[in-house]
Amino acid sequence: MATARTMPTTDEIRWIEASPRPIEKATDLGNVQVLKHSNLYLLTDQFGDIHPDGRGLGLYDGDTRRLSCAILRVSGQRPVLLQASTGSNYRGTIQLTNPRLERNLRDKVHPEESLASQKLGIARRRTLAAAGLEERLRIVNYSEAPETVELELEFSNDAADIFEVRGWTREARGTYPPIAIRDDRITFRYDGLDGVRRYTYLAFSEAAESLGPNEHPTRDSGEVLGAWRWTLEPGASADLRWVLWTAEGPTGDDRDRLFPDAPHVSGDEAGASYHAWHRGIAETHTDNELFNIALQRSAADMRLLVNDGPGPTERYIAAGVPWFSTLFGRDSLIASFQALAFRPQLAIETLEVLASLQATREDPGRDAEPGKIPHELRTGEMSRAHEIPHTPYYGSVDSTPLFLIVVGGAVDWTGDLSLVDRFWPNVLAALEWIDRWGDRDGDGLVEYERRSPNGLVNQGWKDSHDAIRDRHGNEVAGPIALAEVQGYVFDAKRRIAALARLRGEDELATRLEHESEQLRQRFEDAFWVEDQGYYAMALDGQKRPADAIGSNAGQCLWSGIVSRERARKVVDRLLSPEMFSGWGIRTYAQGQVGYNPIGYHTGTVWPHDTSLIAAGLKRYGFHDEANRLVGRVFEAAQHFEDFRLPELFCGFDREVSPIPVPYPVACSPQAWAAGATFLFLETMLGLRAHAGRHELELYRPILPDWLGKVTLTNLRVGDATVDLLFHRWRGTTSAEVLRKSGDLDVTIRL
Repeated sequence: MATARTMPTTDEIRWIEASPRPIEKATDLGNVQVLKHSNLYLLTDQFGDIHPDGRGLGLYDGDTRRLSCAILRVSGQRPVLLQASTGSNYRGTIQLTNPRLERNLRDKVHPEESLASQKLGIARRRTLAAAGLEERLRIVNYSEAPETVELELEFSNDAADIFEVRGWTREARGTYPPIAIRDDRITFRYDGLDGVRRYTYLAFSEAAESLGPNEHPTRDSGEVLGAWRWTLEPGASADLRWVLWTAEGPTGDDRDRLFPDAPHVSGDEAGASYHAWHRGIAETHTDNELFNIALQRSAADMRLLVNDGPGPTERYIAAGVPWFSTLFGRDSLIASFQALAFRPQLAIETLEVLASLQATREDPGRDAEPGKIPHELRTGEMSRAHEIPHTPYYGSVDSTPLFLIVVGGAVDWTGDLSLVDRFWPNVLAALEWIDRWGDRDGDGLVEYERRSPNGLVNQGWKDSHDAIRDRHGNEVAGPIALAEVQGYVFDAKRRIAALARLRGEDELATRLEHESEQLRQRFEDAFWVEDQGYYAMALDGQKRPADAIGSNAGQCLWSGIVSRERARKVVDRLLSPEMFSGWGIRTYAQGQVGYNPIGYHTGTVWPHDTSLIAAGLKRYGFHDEANRLVGRVFEAAQHFEDFRLPELFCGFDREVSPIPVPYPVACSPQAWAAGATFLFLETMLGLRAHAGRHELELYRPILPDWLGKVTLTNLRVGDATVDLLFHRWRGTTSAEVLRKSGDLDVTIRL
């Protein structure tokens, strides 16, 4: 048993002047532990601590950091790390022990009073739930004698907007009212420029021996320092539990809101939601255990990234932690498309949220035009105070055609014609935007140019300022027509034409089919660069080719806009040493002016980009080449922690760097990186659903040499389900139906 000095809890409120450290720009996400559930996410170091350093560590609620410092010390020193595990995404355990602890009595060190190292077991168990964060601390005395152990916790809250953490400089910030404390409670407050008071509450399971201002200026600097002390007999343990939760309210007198009752934080709700999620995914098992781990990691990451909102019953898949843990039209749609074969409900939920936010009027300040699908929604102080236009912001040229592609794909897999009726007004509005607003100069191509001075200069998926260049490395001026966006529009119109025929709207279907063919020819005429034998990544405002070699043309294979006659040249260029790093396809070819293997869009490798390119290779019959890309990205995944593919990694040659080099501030987990694994699997197996005619087509299923057997269980096509076995033997892949429920024909196209 633990013996502690009895500290009566008092209701007396004490006040500490708030003095959070200046917000430090995040420049490195190395060795960051991530937990997330719903809209809460926690970034700590491997010890479980939140230090105010350059990694953006903290507990975030949406776009606001609610805890900017949380540091554990035992007897004044940092523990020694034994093991850290993020467990089931919303729950993690960190095992620590003590270093050698010197006893300092009257400023003299007494070695005979020291505690040897590794005599204390220290466990940190934390759980994220919709209600908040809970941490359970346990200290066990494994020494042969009674020990007095002091536990210290430092806390601070800067209420930083995520844009500030990323480096945005604001002209002004809100104010910090004094911190309210009791012996077992802390309440941080922040009055934002949006007129909202944000509360961060902490409650402890027992009163602290001391809880007050941190008077150790040399330490990392939590504003509040609490200490608990126990005398532990050999084998005895002490426990401390603390809970954090958040609230918002008006400014002004808030004495009745300073110390509300602590919520019950339990992992049961999160665990149940994960169980339901995994029941709704088609189960995959292979004879390659490492690939199984990668698939399981991707499935867990897709669930981890699900956010609640913006409406009370809505949810969607967020783009990535930490910078993009919110709704992104492009990212959410592509991730949903990648996972369509395995969980179509994800796409339906994403479509519902985006449809509800589709622009209905022109608003140049947010780059909004009628029918346009949003790019990014933010809910923090800076968006509410209109310092940024993300309420939502509409500056992406590709979200709108991607919305149409996902509508078509969702119907292919579900056969649910009610989806067509539900989204048809949104579909028509999106088509109108493509033709009226997207085609800015009436030439039949879709271009972008920002209308908001605070908006993005580049509005495709390669949205960094230097991403679009000509062969001389010059950045080009708009309006800019991206190659891959023409492909998205081509694919979107063909898919919607098919849905129009299902509705009996033959005139619309015929028009869309005609327009898509016209676009195909315009694309060939305008984007093909004869002396390079490749497609330009874009056209500039003067319709001159931005003819640097990039991965854009690879995504054009995915959409099907590339001519059959030129596909071989595109594939050869993509798989050349300049574009193929050995780990994946670079965004920008090596050897060109402007190439940088550490540049965000000028030489790095993005797993989602390579997954779409692999699907395009498969579409054009380059099956072995597609599998080669799948295998190399899978090999890269094995070098990242927990087999988690990051948003991107550096484009160094595999021969030069025998392991993939991390990008310093890549989101991880990230939605379309997690989704890449599912699209890779779909590509290898050749899964093509035609639920409307009760058919699952297997287009040239080919397993690579590192994969001998794949079993799919509970794959849903419309109202039917099927279990499939794919088996490779002597270089040939066979497919077998193990079980089938419902009306479904499985056909193999060799």
